[in-house]
Amino acid sequence: NAEYMGGCKLIGRVHLGSLKMLSFVRDTLNEFRNMQVRQFLHQSLNLAMIVFSALMIWKSLMVVTGSESPVVVVLSGSMEPAFKRGDILFLTLFQDEPFVSGDIVVYKVDGKEIPIVHRVLSVHERPGGDVDMLTKGDNNSLDDRSLYAEGQLFLNKRHILGKAKAYLPYMGMVTIILNDYPMVKYVLVGLMGLFVLTSKE
Repeated sequence: NAEYMGGCKLIGRVHLGSLKMLSFVRDTLNEFRNMQVRQFLHQSLNLAMIVFSALMIWKSLMVVTGSESPVVVVLSGSMEPAFKRGDILFLTLFQDEPFVSGDIVVYKVDGKEIPIVHRVLSVHERPGGDVDMLTKGDNNSLDDRSLYAEGQLFLNKRHILGKAKAYLPYMGMVTIILNDYPMVKYVLVGLMGLFVLTSKE
């Protein structure tokens, strides 16, 4: 009987939590329906301004750092102990700054979408100003040739997105969670948009 009563209480709590969630969603939708057109347009404009502000900040960082991806998140443990999974890296890519052995670079090879952050193992200058670079993860036993495109032996400047200049430990774990669980990303974006649209002045 005690186990039965405990099970009933647990079911009751779950049911009550579900009712509260449904009530919140229903109240939010009712508030959204009751909004005046002017208020809806005003909140939509606020949401658009937030999005455009974020884009402006990103574009400004690209100009200042010279990198098309000035901020990246470490997705694996191949650079431990220097960088761990979830660290945020800040990159620069200045044209007059040479590449040397020991630089930590973020590169992207042809045919692959996800950039890789590894250390420059060797640099060979070529006539004309370009360089051949071989990279390797600090935590890997072999160099990166198996990660390059088929038949590719070295990286060139066009593959490099930037050099790591600073980092924030573990601050990118949220990004990893959102990438690993896309539904969480869609729910959060939807809730944020709904909050902005339904919030008062």
